[in-house]
Amino acid sequence: MLWMHAEETKLADFTSCFQDVVNSHAGLAFLKEAPDFHSRYITTVIQRIFYNVNRSWTGKITCYELRKSNFLQNVMLLEQEEDVNQLTEFFSYEHFYVIYCKFWELDTDHDLYIDQKDLARHNDQAISHKMIERIFSGTVTRDRRVYKEGRLSYADFVWFLISEEDKKTDTSIEYWFRCMDLDGDGVLSMYELEYFYEEQCQKLETMAIEPLPFEDCLCQMLDLVKPEVEGKITLRDLKRCKLSHIFFDTFFNIEKYLDHEQKDPFSVIREVEGDGQEASDWEKYAAEEYDILVAEEAANDQCNDVYDNPLSPLGQHISSELGLTKRHFFEIPSPHCNLDLDEYEYEDDFE
Repeated sequence: MLWMHAEETKLADFTSCFQDVVNSHAGLAFLKEAPDFHSRYITTVIQRIFYNVNRSWTGKITCYELRKSNFLQNVMLLEQEEDVNQLTEFFSYEHFYVIYCKFWELDTDHDLYIDQKDLARHNDQAISHKMIERIFSGTVTRDRRVYKEGRLSYADFVWFLISEEDKKTDTSIEYWFRCMDLDGDGVLSMYELEYFYEEQCQKLETMAIEPLPFEDCLCQMLDLVKPEVEGKITLRDLKRCKLSHIFFDTFFNIEKYLDHEQKDPFSVIREVEGDGQEASDWEKYAAEEYDILVAEEAANDQCNDVYDNPLSPLGQHISSELGLTKRHFFEIPSPHCNLDLDEYEYEDDFE
């Protein structure tokens, strides 16, 4: 693998390597009958590699970053482990399945891009419009089309979803800090916190819930984070406090904010003081969502006349009814979606 000997590695350097993995790994044998899906799985794996390994956010992985990560160990495990779903950090097909399903639900025109209105529908509009605007401003994406054309690619969605469901990792903390740091000065000011909190208050009022005054919320958050400099919250402060997920959800995710408010405070303390051996928030989310998808497909199978769907490892089936074919979202391209998958390349997403 030439990229392992280069001084720095770009996204495109991984593509042929992981095409070989798809072609040869026993745990991905079912994908041989679904060549159109190879690029989607490979895109997901590569984005997760850069998400976890490229700590400098440059779009180019250095030798130092490669050595400091556990990526090479995971590559070696690919040769030993037949079940890719056991390799949850990069290669899990189940994780890819969850991410792609979530994207497909939002991508109603199936052009492999979503706009602000599409993303706003994620998780029943739990994320604030102000935060969605920040994501589409280009502050956490390298694809210039996000800002110029107002659309988010699948590759960028991978970063969004992992960051949204696990706000405890360094990359996710950096992701959301960049979004909240409106003036880019490296500090979250009281003005910036109030700017995002205003919309949370509006949402609470529409739900007939009296919001906490900003001054009281601010006192709670400062007590939570305990910034080194009074009245100024830095990236370092958030990484150190171990409760970054509660902080971020307070300002732009109404559903998770309410969940935190209803939790037993002692359970939060136990979570912080844990030994770190349990599954990450992302792994828990992916496992739960995958089980839901499997259950939904099983329920559909019982209700529909079935035929084999070669694009899913689950043996999923869909029926035809009244002369119209009900098509699974993985069956692309289709007569209803004149899409050439080769037209959409993501190799330049990090350039």
